[in-house]
Amino acid sequence: MKTIVVGGGLAAHRFVARLAELGLPGPVTVMGAEPHGAYQRTLLGSVLDGTLPPQALTLPGPPDGVRVRTGVTVHAVDRARRLVYATTPAGRTVKRYDTLVLATGARTPFPAGVCGGDVRAVRTLADCARPLAARVVVVGGGVLGVETASALRRRGRAVTLVHAGPYPLSGRVDEVAGALVAGWLERLGVELRLGTRWAGPAGAEETILLCTGAVPETALARAAGLTVRTGVVVDSRLRTDDPRIHAIGACAEPEGGASGLLDDVRAQAETLAAVLTGGSGRLAPPPPLVRPRTPGLELAWLGGPEESAEEAEEAEEAVPHEVVTEEVVTLSDPARGRYARLSLRGERVRAGVLVGLPEAVAAVAQAYDQDRPLPTDRLALLLGDKGRAAETDPAAWGDDDVVCHCNTVTKQQVAGAVRGGADGVGPIAAATRATTGCGGCADDIRALCAALRETPSDTRATEVVA
Repeated sequence: MKTIVVGGGLAAHRFVARLAELGLPGPVTVMGAEPHGAYQRTLLGSVLDGTLPPQALTLPGPPDGVRVRTGVTVHAVDRARRLVYATTPAGRTVKRYDTLVLATGARTPFPAGVCGGDVRAVRTLADCARPLAARVVVVGGGVLGVETASALRRRGRAVTLVHAGPYPLSGRVDEVAGALVAGWLERLGVELRLGTRWAGPAGAEETILLCTGAVPETALARAAGLTVRTGVVVDSRLRTDDPRIHAIGACAEPEGGASGLLDDVRAQAETLAAVLTGGSGRLAPPPPLVRPRTPGLELAWLGGPEESAEEAEEAEEAVPHEVVTEEVVTLSDPARGRYARLSLRGERVRAGVLVGLPEAVAAVAQAYDQDRPLPTDRLALLLGDKGRAAETDPAAWGDDDVVCHCNTVTKQQVAGAVRGGADGVGPIAAATRATTGCGGCADDIRALCAALRETPSDTRATEVVA
């Protein structure tokens, strides 16, 4: 059974890794358009702010039985003969498949009529590694725009953020949280132009970075006659309307829609790997949880829009013998840059936003992800316990404490990798797969490596052989 994956990003990388763990059904070929293998796209901000070189984002190579071909452009799919037509650095090629997986990702739309000047997206290593002008204009105040603007200020660049909404992250967080984010950006030195639409490049002295959202890359699927709405339409087993063709990642549109979040992408990749190895898996999207990479500002929001009346009724029917209570918990402390608003149903978080409350973010996110009721002392939960400050010190962590939740990598495993000669994000990722999920644990890995270097070897955690 020959499997071809079109696209070499995070979705494809996670898919083939999981497929190998479950047992490859035959040879697998990954065709990626970029000139290099998969990398941690979520850490592009670390390249922009100079804390990581581009090569540090490289993810571990493919498992045995998987061939990755880079610099490949796939032009067409012949569904009747099950053929893929592509151009490689060596010339044109035609490949036959038994199973085809579309992981073509998404693209940043460029405004019509824009020509001239240094205008680019922030989606690839090439985008972020190219030199920048002395002044940078970031267009778009969503998650990527805020992350990009703050990263560039950490690099010492003059930055202007242009956003059509009334405050950064409008549409994601409420006005109070948005005002705190705006104040934080201004204190960093970012010039904000809110309620304003970008008018086009002003000249060669500035770089324009478009952080205006993304649209699924569906041209290949559409040309092949597959059903496409916003994305490539797939069912709960990630199948298109051609049973031999599947779609995952940012290009896919599963039942109920797609959030575009990395947890969703990972769930799709793992579900499809299970399906193709004979499992009965069906996609169960994880609850939406967003934690932007904004060092110096702890920020998170959970859940989506308010429940409809039908959804509320279904939730009540799910627990017919319980009294289901509705509750809104709010903490507002703008002088200290702290704010929380949580919507609870039956003691469980259904939606919320938290700013400037690091311990609360960790505790609430965990309870939300595991669908557990919150403690009854809401104020203590939000303000945290100062006695827990040691938990942020890597040297104080226990051997079994999980450092990378995406891949369940513990301190003990990281310590074993350090003892084996790995040091830094890249080597630790290669040895343990830590940081290769959402990438949010990269700072913890750096801190833990530093702490382990300073710790006498006879007191370090014992290496665990997986």
